[in-house]
Amino acid sequence: MVLQEPAGAPALSAAAGGVGDAAAEVQLSRLRWAVLLLFSSYSLCNAFQWIQYGSINNIFMRFYDVSPFAIDWLSMSYMLIYIPLLFPVAWLLDKRGLRLIALTGSALNAVGAWVKLGSLKPHLFPVTVLGQVICGLAQVFILGMPSRIASVWFGSHEVSTACSIAVFGNQLGIAAGFVVPPVLVPNVEDVEKLAYHISIMFFMTAGVASALFILVIIVFKEKPPNPPSRAQASIQSRPTAEYSYLRSILRLLRNTNFLLLMITYGLNVGCFYALSTLLNRMVIYHYPGEEVNAGRIGLTIILSGMAGALISGIWLDKTKTYKQTTLVVYIMSLVGMIVYTFTLSLNHLWVVFVTAGLLGFFMTGYIPLGFEFAAELTYPESEGTSSGLLNVSAQIFGVAFTIGQGQIMDRFGTKAGNLLLCSVLFLGTVITAFIKADLRRQQANLENEQTKAFPEAYANPIVLEESRL
Repeated sequence: MVLQEPAGAPALSAAAGGVGDAAAEVQLSRLRWAVLLLFSSYSLCNAFQWIQYGSINNIFMRFYDVSPFAIDWLSMSYMLIYIPLLFPVAWLLDKRGLRLIALTGSALNAVGAWVKLGSLKPHLFPVTVLGQVICGLAQVFILGMPSRIASVWFGSHEVSTACSIAVFGNQLGIAAGFVVPPVLVPNVEDVEKLAYHISIMFFMTAGVASALFILVIIVFKEKPPNPPSRAQASIQSRPTAEYSYLRSILRLLRNTNFLLLMITYGLNVGCFYALSTLLNRMVIYHYPGEEVNAGRIGLTIILSGMAGALISGIWLDKTKTYKQTTLVVYIMSLVGMIVYTFTLSLNHLWVVFVTAGLLGFFMTGYIPLGFEFAAELTYPESEGTSSGLLNVSAQIFGVAFTIGQGQIMDRFGTKAGNLLLCSVLFLGTVITAFIKADLRRQQANLENEQTKAFPEAYANPIVLEESRL
């Protein structure tokens, strides 16, 4: 678990102008798995609160006596809040580190859950909106964390798998948000009974969110005692004065490959957000009274996507074929969306389960791929900043697609709305083909390993001069 450096490492650092800094002792901390599990857990709780209204859209519409669009806005509020707050939160992540961001995100998540308990009367819809807005604020402190946690805590041969597991929490929360609300909140006519069932769901969520916040205070640490990889050691050895957040963003926005990835990521994940928000409406339209099965279909999408994400993460750690894997997964997301679109109205619910599972395996499985590909394309920039920009793209497209698909469904039916998403995924597939696989993080790890293996090459100033030329 520990990689010891040669005895001459200090001399090497002096001779090579700091090259040896990246060759410091590398050690994997056992605490990394606890940190990863805890983050995944409070991310799960936050994602559950995002989709808990949309998964029983028709029930909350009747309880609060509001339009379907008003309930859709409870989900879209998460997306809208993220856009203006990304940059200040990403700046905080770079300046103050992981622990402060984790504490703030888990605290806001718990506060939002408790506020929702004050909205158990039909006339208190504004209170539930306030609670959802607070939870949306918490999400800003969560979505950009997976690749940063993976890089800070995990070694180069497990970083993609760790990022996939970190994303799992969010996806599992969406899955729970699909399946649990229809079970806890049955479609009953009596308003008082309905309020009672809603209160059970809100109380359970608030209790879990509070317990997770306490665990974050106790367990979550800023970083391990030693860097887990040579690329991370190189970053940690860089003087703080050298780093400029504004310059980092400008460098990212001048990175053509990253800009293309940002667009394609936004198109794919924006489609997923729209599909998740409107799933209950689509299924109920073709299969009236099947609220519970609508939630199970959402669960199928997420669970199959989690399997896809895990397989993709392991595959990336083994092969490092970021461009090829991302393109294949994107193509299969398009195929899955087309199949889902033309089988939804066949009046065979089991077919919808199968096609939704196929779609989820690739569309949801794409999310950690995007994070890791971005980290490769933008090294040594902060993973929190690159992930944040990806998520801003996803939120913008998610709001646009949710509103657009919802309006098309109301006027022309579900097939027309889903065809919009098919066309978007086709565009994203084409753009993905033009991304160049400039794997900078892998190159840094390779160069640092070579520095360790052949220190005499870096001690020769003539060789360094030739390298610059």
